Amino acid sequence: MNDFLTIAGKTYNSRLLVGTGKYRDFAQTRAAVDACGAEIVTVAIRRTNLGQNPNEPNLLDVLPPERFTLLPNTAGCFTADEAVRTLRLARELLDGAALVKLEVLGDPQSLYPNMPETLKAADILVKEGFQVMVYCADDPIQAKMLEDLGCVAIMPLASLIGSGMGILNPWNLALIIERIKVPVIVDAGVGTASDATIAMELGCDGVLMNTAIAHAKNPLRMAGAMKKAVESGREAWLAGRMLKKTYLADPSSPLTGLIGS
Repeated sequence: MNDFLTIAGKTYNSRLLVGTGKYRDFAQTRAAVDACGAEIVTVAIRRTNLGQNPNEPNLLDVLPPERFTLLPNTAGCFTADEAVRTLRLARELLDGAALVKLEVLGDPQSLYPNMPETLKAADILVKEGFQVMVYCADDPIQAKMLEDLGCVAIMPLASLIGSGMGILNPWNLALIIERIKVPVIVDAGVGTASDATIAMELGCDGVLMNTAIAHAKNPLRMAGAMKKAVESGREAWLAGRMLKKTYLADPSSPLTGLIGS
């Protein structure tokens, strides 16, 4: 079955996107990426060496751009100006790569997105030719505003970054999925495989995660579980689940022709 994820005109086999932080070392990072089959990996420009520090290990040696789509992100940025400067630097470090992940945070405790600053940064970046995948609140109105600005993917949070609380508001996610035509990718809050499956069963185009894998007791095994979870959730959504019923049981076997009747 040809069921590809397409972002900014490029197709991917995997609908699981992963972060590269919080692992023991770069070797474990690569092993986890391989185990989950991800093709798009996010990189925190302000926290990861991509060559700007020549005397330190370089992530590009472990995750080469010719093999993976590197998605520079603005983790740790709290204003639009910070985020824009960070992604301009990323474009230089990655030889002009245009695909980026924008996140502008509201405060260091919750890491909830600052939507006014996010909208401001998205507008600037799109006008400068960036292909913006954007982390945002699960607000269908603001999600549509980001799409209208020209963002190539909308990435609403499931719950707070690193919380592992799973999808707390499936109704808002469903509204976003219904209204948005570019890919909708759940970002933040996934804690275990069932969370990823639920996101895909709702109709999300993909799931992005980091902590759920990196902080699992066995990261490589969890990476494999997440791969299967995303795939099974997508299959279930494509298959179309049966309707839920609050009453009137429908037996799975016919009642006619029973022995002794």
